[in-house]
Amino acid sequence: MSTSVAGLTRIASSHPVERTLERLEALLSERGIMIFARIDFSGDAARAGLELHAERMLIFGNPKAGTPLMQRAPTAGIDLPLKALVWEDADGATWIAYNDPHYIVERHGLDAALAANLAAVVPLLERAAAPGG
Repeated sequence: MSTSVAGLTRIASSHPVERTLERLEALLSERGIMIFARIDFSGDAARAGLELHAERMLIFGNPKAGTPLMQRAPTAGIDLPLKALVWEDADGATWIAYNDPHYIVERHGLDAALAANLAAVVPLLERAAAPGG
C-alpha cells in the first residue's frame, strides 16, 4: 500500500524496520548512491530514557543528481540529500516515508523535468519494502 499527502509518500514494508533499511542500503549502494548518514531515533530516545517504536532515517544521494537542482535554486538544499524514514507503527507494521521528487521540484520552483534527477530512487524504495529477498 502506498499513500501520498502534501508531498510525503508512505509505503507499507513487508519487512521489519532493520531489514527494510538493510535492503534499501544495499539497493542504493549497488547503484553508487552515497549514504551520508543513518539516524536511529528510537535508539536516541532510549538513551534519553524515553520510549519510541523502532524508527530510523537514512540520508542518501548523488551529487550529480542533486547539484543541478541546487544550482538553480539553492533552497533545494533544505530537501537534499534525500531521506527515507523507516518506522514501526503501534500495530507492528513497518513503513517507509519519503518526499516525492515532484513535490521537491515544485516546492523550489524548479523545472518539472528536474524531478527525474531524484525519481530514480523511488523504485529502490519500493523494492526495499516489497516482499522477497
